[in-house]
Amino acid sequence: MKDKRILLGVTGSISAYKSALLARLLVKAGAEVQVIMTESAKAFITPLTLTTLSKRPVLSSFVASEKEGIWNNHVELGLWADVMLIAPASAHTLARCATGFCDDLLSAVYLSARCPVFFAPAMDVDMYRHPTTVQNLRQLTTFGNHIIEAEHGELASGLIGEGRLAEPETIVQAIRDFWEKSDVIKANPDHKPSTTLTALHEKNVLITAGPTQEAIDPVRYISNHSTGKMGYAIARAFVQAGANVTLVSGPTHLSLPDPTVQRIDVRSAQEMFEATQAQFAQADVVVLSAAVADYTPTHPADRKIKKKESIFSLELTKTTDIAATLGKQKQPGQLMMGFALETDNEQANALKKLHAKNLDWIVLNSLRDPGAGFGHNTNKITVIDKDEQTHEFALKSKDEVAQDLVELVAKKLAV
Repeated sequence: MKDKRILLGVTGSISAYKSALLARLLVKAGAEVQVIMTESAKAFITPLTLTTLSKRPVLSSFVASEKEGIWNNHVELGLWADVMLIAPASAHTLARCATGFCDDLLSAVYLSARCPVFFAPAMDVDMYRHPTTVQNLRQLTTFGNHIIEAEHGELASGLIGEGRLAEPETIVQAIRDFWEKSDVIKANPDHKPSTTLTALHEKNVLITAGPTQEAIDPVRYISNHSTGKMGYAIARAFVQAGANVTLVSGPTHLSLPDPTVQRIDVRSAQEMFEATQAQFAQADVVVLSAAVADYTPTHPADRKIKKKESIFSLELTKTTDIAATLGKQKQPGQLMMGFALETDNEQANALKKLHAKNLDWIVLNSLRDPGAGFGHNTNKITVIDKDEQTHEFALKSKDEVAQDLVELVAKKLAV
């Protein structure tokens, strides 16, 4: 990061206190940091704090000195930066940038920036999941912007869920990873994907991701803690390798991994099965990373169930096993990868699933491993192939895990 010029936008979110550490980490890494604050951000952290840490006066308005006729030129700022990072990015700022509404210095600089732009959202869980926020995040990605996903955890409201600003260390690493990839390409102008990855060019890849929701009544449902992050990262990695990706997604707040991805939104296990079944015959590679419910209410009520009895029983019926059903239909040349999240007898349970469902790989997650499983931006996996060869990987970001999985598939196709 040495000598990189970073515009750090800070907006009105309780998470703005983390921008102090973020600015410190960026400066410590050798970057030049210019902070731009919205007026509402000043209610959460003082400009003096960020001025001290960034070693540059904080900017927040177009007019620097009305008396002296000095102004902060948003065009020059946009041209100066190597990257623009808005962290925390409030729901209000996301909406302004997604729609081009330009009423302050930060939004004007965003519209003027020719450099890559990263948004790190931060807000309460219901705001983060709201359709307008989801749509705004999708819109920003279609413009070529990068989203550093919010994390799962306890929020300022006391609720627990998605919406917490990614940790400063995670944000800095995302910027560093971006530049490392860019530097490789700049150093090799004729850089092309490896021979292995070219095996995925124009291949049709079908991916399932996220949870399912099984209706109890019009108000309640059975679900799980899956966020869809792993599946969306896998979709993004396959696109980068040149594949045509169809993503069957359960309910999630996540933005479209890439504008070229065909996303099919579903809610229940049955809907996920039907959507996946419809796409299966055309797929060269199928990655089943969704956390599909094993059981669904047998007789969901058409009206809200009132609380009456002290004990309430719910009859459940087993859902269609998507992996097992598709495994029976698999044709020569098709490749299938499944996931197994286990808490005990991990290897034995994973091997059983691998063979019973006619998979080519099973990706094993253990909830015993810190940083793995639902709700994290990291994952630790063990992959077992149909020949029972084991590939163990260290704890990595989910994007890096996705790259590892894509490499395994590409190597198989290249043989």
